[in-house]
Amino acid sequence: MSDGVWAAPGRVNLIGEHTDYNDGFVMPFALPHTTVATVTRRDDGWLRLHSADAEGGPVELRVGDLRPGGPGGWTDYPAGVVWALREAGHAVDGADIHYESTVPTGAGLSSSAALEVVTALALSDLYELGLDRGSIARLCRRAENVYVGAPTGIMDQTASACCTEGHALYLDTRDLTRRQIPFDPAAHGLRLLVMDTRVTHAHSEGEYGKRRTGCEAGAAALGVNALRDIAYDALDTALARLDDGELRRLVRHVVTENHRVERAIMHLEADEAELIGPVLSEGHVSLRDDFRVSCPELDLVVDSALAAGALGARMTGGGFGGSAVVLTRTSSADRVSKAVLEAFAAQSRIAPRIFTATAAAGARRLS
Repeated sequence: MSDGVWAAPGRVNLIGEHTDYNDGFVMPFALPHTTVATVTRRDDGWLRLHSADAEGGPVELRVGDLRPGGPGGWTDYPAGVVWALREAGHAVDGADIHYESTVPTGAGLSSSAALEVVTALALSDLYELGLDRGSIARLCRRAENVYVGAPTGIMDQTASACCTEGHALYLDTRDLTRRQIPFDPAAHGLRLLVMDTRVTHAHSEGEYGKRRTGCEAGAAALGVNALRDIAYDALDTALARLDDGELRRLVRHVVTENHRVERAIMHLEADEAELIGPVLSEGHVSLRDDFRVSCPELDLVVDSALAAGALGARMTGGGFGGSAVVLTRTSSADRVSKAVLEAFAAQSRIAPRIFTATAAAGARRLS
């Protein structure tokens, strides 16, 4: 008999990529796809983890022995949450947790954050810790940064914990203020398609870390705390001060991407949802050419979708694989999807998984 069942969603980032660890702006929304945790509290110092999606039986860990730099694999994420809770002074003494998930892994849709957030919310409830959603997001980020060793920002965990149905979440990652922005493409005769290229990526490996280090170097060279502090209208002046071409590219992407988030909000709040299409496409060009985190499959999705009449398209997530988002009129969605599938078939590539994204609720208790 379990003590309860909780769910936390994956997310799609509509706009604002690689800005979160630069104190910038992001705008994700939660997907209907969730990780569900069935949890029983235990007070004997043991954490027992099992996933319907992982090979092998349950993994048992003694909570008092949890330390960063664990064995690797999916269990590091929930184990890291328990470690972070205990490090923060919360007397969490163990649990039996069974996970089932519909969030695609390796697709840039934040399956790891869903796993972390559902664990943290369940343990907060069972141990009566009273953690608010912002605290859960910060704790889960610490688990991923320190315990797992992946240098991610705060966006994914905040989206999973804090999004609301029918809205995208504007998040200022510096002060963590957030605002719900109405986002209902269907009401405007539009669809936002997610196209999972099935090319996997690993954020904890080198390229992601190199981009973050480069952004920090760019900020230091410009004498600011973070690239967020470079105003859009001062970008050309800032770039002229940098001799390193790679740093110039990284700085240009982050500053223009923050501006794209602000433009997208302006269009959505003015009830002009279709006008975010060109903003998405500009974002992809910047991620491809300046930040250099795209890949041939992501570029193929974007190029073939736009050629078939999509209003806008871009890669989403950390890059080097994963998914793209495509904004299209509802009447054109099937044609655009067919064009992408045909483009992949023509290059003998594995067909992408395509689904319509709707803005769903954040983490919650189910029973």
